[in-house]
Amino acid sequence: MRVLLACEESQAVTKEMRKLGHEAYSCDILPCSGKRDTWHIQADVLPILQLPWDLVIAFPPCTHLASSGARWFKEKRQDGRQQKAVDFFMAMTKANSPRIAIENPVGVMSSLYRKPDQIVQPWQFGHGETKATCLWLKGLEKLSPTNIVEGREQRIWKMPPSANRAILRSKTFPGIAKAMADQWTK
Repeated sequence: MRVLLACEESQAVTKEMRKLGHEAYSCDILPCSGKRDTWHIQADVLPILQLPWDLVIAFPPCTHLASSGARWFKEKRQDGRQQKAVDFFMAMTKANSPRIAIENPVGVMSSLYRKPDQIVQPWQFGHGETKATCLWLKGLEKLSPTNIVEGREQRIWKMPPSANRAILRSKTFPGIAKAMADQWTK
C-alpha cells in the first residue's frame, strides 16, 4: 500500500508500516525525529494530501482544538487560531484516499465536525497510561485492543512545562502505532 502519515514527525506509525512492506511516508513541516529522512517529506502537507494514497493517517496539531486548553478557547476564537486549526483538521477529511484516519485528543472537533468513531487508550495497547485519543475513520474498521494492561498513569497529562512539551505529548504510543499498521493495512 501507498501510505501517508500526515503531520507525523516521530515516524512511529511510518516505521511500523515499513516493517510490513508498505510504501509509507511521514510528512510534517518539522524535520523528522524518527531518523529515517528518506521516508520523510518535510513540507506543508496540504498539497501532499491531494496526491493519490491508499491510506492516510493524519495527526493534525491539537494545540488549539484539545479540551485540555479550553480555558484559552475564547482568546483563540477571537484571534482566529482555533478556526485556522479547525480548517486544517477539515482538510485532512478531504485527502485523496479511500481510507482515512484522523487522530486528535478529546476537543472541539467532536462538536464542530462530528463525534469520533472511536476513542482509544494506551492501556488497551500495552501501555499502562491514560490518554484518550479520538479517531475519525473513513473506510476503516475500529482498532481492536491488542494488549490490555493494568495501570492507569496520567504521565502525559502531568508532564511539566518545557520547550518540547507539545512534541513529547503528541508522540504516538508504539502499541497504538503497531495496531494501526497491522489492522488498517489488511
